Amino acid sequence: MTATTIAPGAADLRRPVLVRTLWLAAGVGLLVLLSILSVSFGVRAVSIDDILAALAGHDDTIAQAAIVKRVPRTVLALLVGAALALSGATMQAVTRNPVADPGILGVSNGASLAVVMGIAFVGLVNPFGQMALAIVGAGIAATFVYAVGSLGRGGATPLKLALAGAATSAAFASLISAVMLPRVDLLQTFQSWQIGGVGGAEWPRIAITAPVLGVGALICLLCARGMNSLALGDDMAKGLGEHVFRTRLLSALGAVILAGAATAIAGPIGFVGLVIPHVCRMLVGTDHRWLLPFSAMAGAALLVASDIVGRVIAPSSEEIQVGIITAIIGAPFFIWIVRRQKVRDL
Repeated sequence: MTATTIAPGAADLRRPVLVRTLWLAAGVGLLVLLSILSVSFGVRAVSIDDILAALAGHDDTIAQAAIVKRVPRTVLALLVGAALALSGATMQAVTRNPVADPGILGVSNGASLAVVMGIAFVGLVNPFGQMALAIVGAGIAATFVYAVGSLGRGGATPLKLALAGAATSAAFASLISAVMLPRVDLLQTFQSWQIGGVGGAEWPRIAITAPVLGVGALICLLCARGMNSLALGDDMAKGLGEHVFRTRLLSALGAVILAGAATAIAGPIGFVGLVIPHVCRMLVGTDHRWLLPFSAMAGAALLVASDIVGRVIAPSSEEIQVGIITAIIGAPFFIWIVRRQKVRDL
């Protein structure tokens, strides 16, 4: 497989554990702070007493009721942000492609199309069914993009994968619009969902989605050592005793489960899986045993922060969906990565 490498150098693998631990502790502290801010900020101002009372299970006042509604959306932002970042980091490792991301590779839109078709043609409203369809759609999209990107001389280069993913994502978006336009009763709801957001978080759906995300995360984390071998190249990985096909298949499965389940519950939120792994490599190096959990934590922090920003800067009657905020952050970052990488032309 020919691709721009993001291989772990010796200096990265020997990076002091203390440095990584300090960054991890700082990340945990930031995540806790952002979670507190997330339940504190919104259209209605709340006090510390209201927050403590609401967390204790009281919703007697309007302020406490508002906090009770903010808690599930904060939890959902944490879960979805972690899932998308972990999925993106895994996709980059599997494809050895620095611009791999569920959104850029068309995986998120593949999941969206599957859910939309299930609801529009079959009337599927069961959360389990929607999530299963999303994962299947994500898997089909990932397989198709990788197959198309592998055609021709040089195999699956970053440029060909990005182009195949962009074309596939655009085609899926057009199909989603074609399916939804005749169904006015569903159009408004799905327009908001298609942007990507966590405003409609509900505990029952979170309870259904969280175990699936946990399974996907566990698969990716268990493959972390194998991803380090894949980053050295297939031949070197085989020489080290790594079962390349199995590691790549299991890692991709974990990434697809994470992207599909996250899309099913929050819509196709882009660029989290692109931005976060690159930032985390600068902080903790390229050892996936550290990179993956740190990416999950940083992705959760980014999505919670984006949700806070969307609530604060918008008028009191509206809010900016997190999918818009992450796109504003991620699009320039994507251009910077593409310009920075030395990618061969087709």
